Amino acid sequence: MPIINESIAFQAIDANGGAKYYCTSINATPRHTMPPSSLPELLMMLSLGAALGFFGGLFGIGGGIIAIPLLVLGFGLDQAVAQGTSLVMMVPNLLIAWYRYSQRHPVALKTALQIGMLACVTTWLVAQTATHLAPDLMRTVFSIFLLLVASRMLMPSAAGNSIKENKPRDLRFMPLVGILGGSSMGLLGVGGGLIATPIFNSWFGQRQTVAQSLSLALVAPSSIIALMTYSGAHRVDWPMGLPLAFGGLFTVSAGVAVAHRLPEKRMRSAFAWMVLCTAAWMLLKPLLLK
Repeated sequence: MPIINESIAFQAIDANGGAKYYCTSINATPRHTMPPSSLPELLMMLSLGAALGFFGGLFGIGGGIIAIPLLVLGFGLDQAVAQGTSLVMMVPNLLIAWYRYSQRHPVALKTALQIGMLACVTTWLVAQTATHLAPDLMRTVFSIFLLLVASRMLMPSAAGNSIKENKPRDLRFMPLVGILGGSSMGLLGVGGGLIATPIFNSWFGQRQTVAQSLSLALVAPSSIIALMTYSGAHRVDWPMGLPLAFGGLFTVSAGVAVAHRLPEKRMRSAFAWMVLCTAAWMLLKPLLLK
């Protein structure tokens, strides 16, 4: 198979509807979109999905924030394709989590619907633009987002103080959080919960568990809209995403169970440094390869 450069690979997607090849690495071999050709490849995808599901449950952030850099750096996927493919894995996990949280921490149906509807509309609008952005730009935006997430996680004391000092805002404005979370889901394929949970918790005075339940009411439906939009733009590798999703279904609960037994501060710090290093590598790799 011939070697092609980045710009030719991206044009090949547009010309053929994403059905043949896509590749964003300079001087890399284009990847063919097809089902795993052997049992070892299928088992590798299932195992990877299981690992991502476990770590998603362990850190309580979903597998997308780990899966996207892995798909970009490890498998050479286009940034938009990596985001779309990770959504295949995220959707079932988020729906399961939403169902379980709704049983233990139910929220007002009207509020949940308002948040979810605003998030879905915003996700669809932003994703329409995101799927047509240049891969390098999307990669840079995603890397900066990771840097902000890691920085925030490494400063938990500041967040804790702000929760005590801030007075709860008018709860009638809570559905507007769906716009912020939906924007992140549409542009990055992840991050809706990372943005929404602290706002529900610190700005609107909701308990952490209720804040997470409200965030899932935002993220779960908007992730479906994001997946549909990315798929419609041929930015999803279904043969890769489906085994990842299937493997993750069996390990999310195990990750959650292990998380309750480990020191929270140390776990949070380790994950933040991992995200920080990943973001730095995503930003520096294109410069180092020039």
